[in-house]
Amino acid sequence: MESLFAPWRMAYIKNAKKEPGCIFCLFPAEKDDKKRLILARGEKVFVIMNAFPYNPGHLMVAPYRHVGNYEELDDEELLEMHKMASECIKVLKKTMSPQGFNLGVNIGEIAGAGFAGHVHLHVVPRWAGDTNFMPVTAQVRVLPEALEETWAKLKEAWDEGNGS
Repeated sequence: MESLFAPWRMAYIKNAKKEPGCIFCLFPAEKDDKKRLILARGEKVFVIMNAFPYNPGHLMVAPYRHVGNYEELDDEELLEMHKMASECIKVLKKTMSPQGFNLGVNIGEIAGAGFAGHVHLHVVPRWAGDTNFMPVTAQVRVLPEALEETWAKLKEAWDEGNGS
């Protein structure tokens, strides 16, 4: 059997303890965007990096209001959520040059929602070959860059003009 050594992952694993409460409510209230990987704030929604990403640059757009069902979002929240997702795509294209994107909302725990009580929109950049043998055979996802480095690049691009 082959082994993949990633010693830097131990620090990540040790610090990846489950946060009590709702991260989409607690993290923006802390006002420590760098620590909590928040990239941008709007009036009704904010953009946060996924701390357990599917791919590098995996972002989430969430309303500040604690709401668990997509159909309960008001018109302003829905519009700003999708406008912010569009800005996410611009920033990701500028900084990471993905070849495609997946956008999606997991509604309910059975659908894969890690925080089923607070709806959020995933923006996942994709590249040719980003799904390879590792997740299929070893159930391992290899991320080539630390979250903090990705956050810094994306934050700089966002602040320079939302990726345009």
